[in-house]
Amino acid sequence: MNSNPPQIPVRPLPLQHDLPNFVARLWNTGPIRMVALGSSSTAGEGDIPPYPHRLEMLLRPRLGNRRIDVLNRGLGGEEAPKECDRIEGDVLAENPCLVIWQIGTNCVWQSAPDKPPSQQDTIDALKRGIDLLKKQGTIDIVLMDPQYLPAMLTPATKNATEAMVQAIADVASDKQVNLFRRFDLMQRWSEIGKFSFDQMVNPTDDKRLHQSEWATNTLAYALRDVILDRLRKGGIATT
Repeated sequence: MNSNPPQIPVRPLPLQHDLPNFVARLWNTGPIRMVALGSSSTAGEGDIPPYPHRLEMLLRPRLGNRRIDVLNRGLGGEEAPKECDRIEGDVLAENPCLVIWQIGTNCVWQSAPDKPPSQQDTIDALKRGIDLLKKQGTIDIVLMDPQYLPAMLTPATKNATEAMVQAIADVASDKQVNLFRRFDLMQRWSEIGKFSFDQMVNPTDDKRLHQSEWATNTLAYALRDVILDRLRKGGIATT
């Protein structure tokens, strides 16, 4: 796993809301748990270590080497309806202070033989899941939208991808939760940074859907940076 910070000419858009529950845990003692929920972008693909493990390793030294665990609850091929069904057992049972929920990809692109959920099914499940998480009163939420990669940008998928990105942004705005704009960031890597899809796509993935080692590592750093920025706004000192 690459531990070097990436040098790129674009930065992620900031999170829109504070992280009061994460801040409250940091002011206390004891371990801090986060949960990453999603599909293969979260679970990991092939031999590339996924972002939750990387994020955990990147946050600890910047927060006084506190015990911070980012629990990976991703399952490849899933979408929001099935993930919503897993929230009680896979998320709430862990008592996290922050949940990162990556959604939207498999609604647009799905190789499984069964019919993928519609955009409306996906968005409805996302709303239900957010309500369930917010009901606890102790969990901050960060949504993550789809990846900007060739499989999501074909003539057959591009319109649906852009519609899903907008729908997720609308939900984040309506529900007043944070959104990590992965699609926007990766698009700017391509258009401003001039990084090729060959660098951004896992070279073993002939579907051109999954992120490379470089892209996964760079996203983990981007997530770390937007989280630390919000923690500093909450009065937490970072090193």
